[in-house]
Amino acid sequence: MTPNSSANSERSFRVFDEQQYPHKTFELKSILKQSPRQLDTSPHSSEDESDDNGYSDEEEKDNNGRHRRPSGSTVQSFTLYTPDEERAVVKKLDRRLVLFVALLYMLSFLDRSNIGNARIAGLSEDLHLSSSQYEWLLTAFYITYILFEWMALLYRIIPVHIYIALCVASWGLIASLQSVANSFSTILILRVILGIGEAAFGPGVPFYLSFFFKREELALRTGLFISAAPLAIAFAGSLAWIITKASEGSPIAPWRMLFLVEGFPSMIVAVFAWYYIPDSPGTARYFTRREREVATRRLRKEKTTEAETGQKTGLNFREIAFTLADPKCYFTALMFLSCNPRMGYSTLGAQGLSAPPYLLAFFAVLLTAFLSDRYRSRSLFICFHALLGACGYLIIAVAGWRQASIAWRYAGVFPAATGFFSAITIIITWTINNQDSDSKKGTGIAMLNVIGQLGPLIGTRLYPDSDGPYYVRGFSVCAGFMLAVFLLSLGLRYTLDRKNKRAKMMYTRVEVEDDERLVPKRQPDEKHGTFIYML
Repeated sequence: MTPNSSANSERSFRVFDEQQYPHKTFELKSILKQSPRQLDTSPHSSEDESDDNGYSDEEEKDNNGRHRRPSGSTVQSFTLYTPDEERAVVKKLDRRLVLFVALLYMLSFLDRSNIGNARIAGLSEDLHLSSSQYEWLLTAFYITYILFEWMALLYRIIPVHIYIALCVASWGLIASLQSVANSFSTILILRVILGIGEAAFGPGVPFYLSFFFKREELALRTGLFISAAPLAIAFAGSLAWIITKASEGSPIAPWRMLFLVEGFPSMIVAVFAWYYIPDSPGTARYFTRREREVATRRLRKEKTTEAETGQKTGLNFREIAFTLADPKCYFTALMFLSCNPRMGYSTLGAQGLSAPPYLLAFFAVLLTAFLSDRYRSRSLFICFHALLGACGYLIIAVAGWRQASIAWRYAGVFPAATGFFSAITIIITWTINNQDSDSKKGTGIAMLNVIGQLGPLIGTRLYPDSDGPYYVRGFSVCAGFMLAVFLLSLGLRYTLDRKNKRAKMMYTRVEVEDDERLVPKRQPDEKHGTFIYML
């Protein structure tokens, strides 16, 4: 091993906290400076021949098929992986996992929102639904959706590949069965059950993604997942038009065909989810043995609490109770609530006009999430997009009040949609980022959705027909809610900043592997920890 290669090894290999294990750092650097002959002839006991996953080092191969030789007990006690190996693992997770769950979310969003297109295609006429009955079909879905969002915690209890597959199959089946409904009571019951199936899946996905990604990587992956919603909205109208037009003249009513065609694919995809979705980084089928090790070990700093290091599945009810009493969870939940009383899809007229604003929102979500991860900041991006969304809603309201041309109101949709979806993405990520265990993260996400999803119930009452065609009151209320998001974000940032400063007085801040970590000046007690809140 040449001096240059030794130096590169010391820079490239991410090993452990040098502040915490200074004597191990010295031993490791000494080993890396040894010659290949010295490394190959070092003695190994039988316990050193296997890694933490039970795989033999002699059996382990790198990506080029070459055998990886053990390098001593000290090195085997810690993880050795290069930045290139980590980047390859993250890219594979993005391609194989994140895009797949985004596809599942898009399917769920289509199945929940196609009720409006079915109404246009003749649902109300065939089932003799009044306006009030149709509104109950919308409300019934959200009632069960809200009541069962605690099921996000089940990601920690049931094997995830089984859980997600059952969720996808259930909502696909129920959505398809809407096509055979022949009365208001039948389709109402189906909408109630559909809300349970979708509540079990969607709200917990960002929590599930935190099993695979670091804090500073999570916003972009949540953005990729959330962006499936505006993408689905952008083409849902066109897809519904194609399906209903193609079914005209067939023995099946167009609205029945719409439910069937958009619901049945979910049942097929559920089969793939059973085999494709991993329960954890160490069980992904598309990883090599080495990639599983890198994917698992790179997250070791994320598991900071004793419960996380000793408990692989299940829930810590003490931590759940602590999170339920944690004020910062209510900050983000109220932000989520304030974002959700948004405009209905039909308030601006033709569905075709909704495609460009939501396509812009799709790209804005991805850009915002990328920058939020890059600069390790959440509140500033929430503040910006909250003000942007408020300006958009205000433009629509003022244009309606002045009875200006539809061009002005349409122009306001672009900043409103962009601000709403981007703020939602970062709020969800911020909720997960500021909890230090899986039990707390799951509880925080459940609280966020249970409280936040009350927003659509408010939203369904903001646009009565009597306020048409401009709906000035509804859009003015939405502008006020987005301003509330701005103020709540500033308040939470101030609160967390004070907590970080208080912790800094008790701990010394150090840089570990491009990440901030606190080392206690004295033995920490149970009340205080080393967790640094992301602002």
